[in-house]
Amino acid sequence: MTCNELVELVTAYLEGALSTEDRAAFEQHLALCPGCDRYLTQFQVTIDLLGELPEESVSAPARERLLEAFGEFRRTSGDDAT
Repeated sequence: MTCNELVELVTAYLEGALSTEDRAAFEQHLALCPGCDRYLTQFQVTIDLLGELPEESVSAPARERLLEAFGEFRRTSGDDAT
């Protein structure tokens, strides 16, 4: 599994929606990739702090800033690597 694939599956992983095979690949990648492990931790902390935030409650400019921040995190944490 690549870092990009892991990022695409984070929500499904946290919701317990991955197949046994995908979950094993996800966790194996986490064990080998400190950047993705940090990404998952950051994702979990964000969820814990914000709770459930309906998409419609976020303004377009705020949504863009959040997407830029996550993109910057991925670039600086090495998550773009495979």
